[in-house]
Amino acid sequence: MTRTRRALAALALVLAAAGCGKSGSPPVKGPKAELLPHYQVMTGFSLPDSPVWRRAKNRGHLVVGAKEDQPYMGEKDPATGVYSGFDIEIAKMMSASLGFDPKTIAFKTIASANRETALQNGQVDYYVGTYTINDNRKKLVGFAGPYYMAGQGLLVRTDEKDIAGPQDLNGKRVCSAAGSTPYQRIQKDYPKADLVAYDTYSVCVDNLLTFQVAAVTTDDTILSGYAAKVPDELKVVGKPFSKEPYGVGVPRGDNALRFALDNAIETHEKNGDWQKAYDATLGLSGRKAAPAPPIDRYPAS
Repeated sequence: MTRTRRALAALALVLAAAGCGKSGSPPVKGPKAELLPHYQVMTGFSLPDSPVWRRAKNRGHLVVGAKEDQPYMGEKDPATGVYSGFDIEIAKMMSASLGFDPKTIAFKTIASANRETALQNGQVDYYVGTYTINDNRKKLVGFAGPYYMAGQGLLVRTDEKDIAGPQDLNGKRVCSAAGSTPYQRIQKDYPKADLVAYDTYSVCVDNLLTFQVAAVTTDDTILSGYAAKVPDELKVVGKPFSKEPYGVGVPRGDNALRFALDNAIETHEKNGDWQKAYDATLGLSGRKAAPAPPIDRYPAS
């Protein structure tokens, strides 16, 4: 069977297993509900200094921005509409610590390029979706955390022999998500790569399987999830070539909410919830959990 036929066959299998999900989406084999931790909801919790918390309290639930196409991190089952993954569990931990039952969260899919706008416009109360903390973004939004340290990597087809790291991308067609830090890093540090961007990584993976691009680049957490879903067709190569501290995005200026979420992250790391959530989600991709990074309690803005 030719390489093209193999790739197309794999893609057809992926789409069938995904229950006719969007093109390029790996089969949904998410965490088993019975293995996920249950988070104790804080009773009597109050955060009157937070405008976001007050609106959520009046509404009766939180609205949380997330990703829907990142296996084991933030993935939406096309059949049930249920979100699952490590980021989703982090969002649930935060909800419980803010006094809201995690079952009441209304998740909203927000693309990478629209995260800051969604927080600034009040479309979501907070955002948990492989959201790297950096100084430029801190000018637009606030961050609690970090709760995980990832690194940029490369996803290629298993029969790829010429790409072992970013130094091999000259003249190669490389795909990433618009507005993401991985896209910006390739653009800046490896300008000889032929870079293309889409709203979602699932489209990038679709293009990789059908030989339209040579590699997909983003955080190794996301790439490991895709590779684990179709290991006969995809692999992660090389070592991570950046540090990507993941934070919970909040509206800039709502320091009461940010500091409360900092406390929540620390509490769930200490009581074992963080590790249990990791093992039941991202751990399924074969990645061992690195120690959680220290919380960056930067001054009020």
